[in-house]
Amino acid sequence: MFISNAYAQAGGGSEQLFGFLPIILMFVVLYFLMIRPQMKRAKEHRTMLEALKKGDEVITGGGVVGRVTKVGEAYVTLEVAQTDGKNGSQTIEMQFQKSAIQTLLPNGTLKSL
Repeated sequence: MFISNAYAQAGGGSEQLFGFLPIILMFVVLYFLMIRPQMKRAKEHRTMLEALKKGDEVITGGGVVGRVTKVGEAYVTLEVAQTDGKNGSQTIEMQFQKSAIQTLLPNGTLKSL
């Protein structure tokens, strides 16, 4: 009686593999549909931030549009406006973290705004 129960449980090696096959396939599909494209976008964003230079026109994550005037290791200074006051023309500059830069615009976009 006890021996037959032991034989009944020992024969399920290939059946267990087929039981895990749908779970493994779900992880493979998840990798190719979600994780891999996200890693690709992150890599493109990193290379865009490394290539920033003075004069580039950008949009920040908060929606501020400006022209890069200074590029540091972790921060970027953007010229966001020019004013004509009593004392002549002045530029308004703001500092942002490099990671806040979201999009690099084609040159000349600020003139059309």
